[in-house]
Amino acid sequence: MAPVRILVIEDEPLIGHLVADNLRQEGYEVELVPDGGQGLSRCQEGAFDLLVLDLMLPTLPGFEVLKRIREKDAQLPILILSARTHERDRIQGLSLGADDYLGKPFHLQELLLRVKALLRRAKGGEDDEQRAEIPNEVEISGRTVDFERHEVRHGEAQPVALSRREVLLLHLLMERQGRVVSRNEIMDRLWGTDGVPNPRTVDNFIAHFRKLFEDDHKSPKHFHTLRGVGYRFES
Repeated sequence: MAPVRILVIEDEPLIGHLVADNLRQEGYEVELVPDGGQGLSRCQEGAFDLLVLDLMLPTLPGFEVLKRIREKDAQLPILILSARTHERDRIQGLSLGADDYLGKPFHLQELLLRVKALLRRAKGGEDDEQRAEIPNEVEISGRTVDFERHEVRHGEAQPVALSRREVLLLHLLMERQGRVVSRNEIMDRLWGTDGVPNPRTVDNFIAHFRKLFEDDHKSPKHFHTLRGVGYRFES
């Protein structure tokens, strides 16, 4: 079995080597890059199974690295590891397609557990069973959701990439079509015990879906919010 390959993009030497060395002790094959531009190139060139990404990087900031990666690869698990712990930074990172967000300073064991969780989910397991419950392609208001490719297509426009958690949320809402899904159930399904973000992150995902699928996102027909209760999808 081929070793799991992890790319760490981190410009602080002490943190970078601490993370890389401990991941290696877990049996992973790790490459450490201290520069955003160089890290983006390595990520695009190499076949990595997971990316650990800092935000404040030389040459190319982490958010831009994340954005460019997601334009080409919607499935690579990405864990942001950053001293920027403000709510707006977490929301921006998750909105751009990060799968998890861990602030500095961090507990090393928590980092290792989050890495294991992301790799486990990337292999499939429960998530694959959920995908099998609905078609690989679903049309919403003239837009085609491709769950296999993690993207949304609309006419001749460039496909829009979906993050892994966006795909999971769409699945969950469609599985319960016409019924309200509570915020707590969404948080548990999408994050489990891997560090739940601010609950407003779910609102941000719903707002993104409205921009993608609603003709008038201020008066949605498909993605509904019931304040204090949860969310409901209507086809």
